[in-house]
This record gives sequence, C-alpha cells and structure tokens, in this order.
Amino acid sequence: MTSDPIDAFVLSLDGHAPPPTAMPMLRAVWHGLRGRHGDWDAAHELAQAQDDAQSAWVHAWLHRVEGDLGNADYWYRRAGQPPRSDDIQVEGLAIASELIGSPSTGRP
Repeated sequence: MTSDPIDAFVLSLDGHAPPPTAMPMLRAVWHGLRGRHGDWDAAHELAQAQDDAQSAWVHAWLHRVEGDLGNADYWYRRAGQPPRSDDIQVEGLAIASELIGSPSTGRP
C-alpha cells in the first residue's frame, strides 16, 4: 500500500468503489476517470450538488468527458479556470491532486 494520497487514489481506479474517505468532488472525479467503467451520471449529480469553484471545475471537466465543450466552457468560467484542451485523463488527475491537497477535502 502506498502512503502518497494521489498514488492511492490512482490505484483505487482499478477497484469497484471510490476510496471510502473521498469527499464528493473526488468521488465525482473517480467516476469520470474510470471511463466506461465509471458512472458519469453519478459524477454529474455530485458536481451539481455543490456550488463552489471546485465543483464548477469538476463539472466543466465532466462536460469535456461527455464531449459537450460549450457547456464545459461555461463551467470553466464559473470555476475561474481556463478551458482545457489537453488529455482528459491528465486534467482529471490534476483535479484529483488539487482536491486531495485541498483543505476542503477534510485531509491534512
């Protein structure tokens, strides 16, 4: 088992459920990163249930995953983030890294 939280998160992507300590936005990213094995609808519900910059960023990314770039651009603006065009996986992991290091995740 790894002690690096992002490594542990990445390893959890091969499992059947997000890490039990993952807060809602991290669970949303987990579902999005799992592609066809994930649950986009559950991820989207989680992103819609919160109203802050983090959830707007996750929401934007999820619309990129879906292929709805116009909607993604709207949510990037709400998040205060520039629209992204790099690999979806790369952005998802960047969001996860930020969420894991963020005080609002409830982690040190």
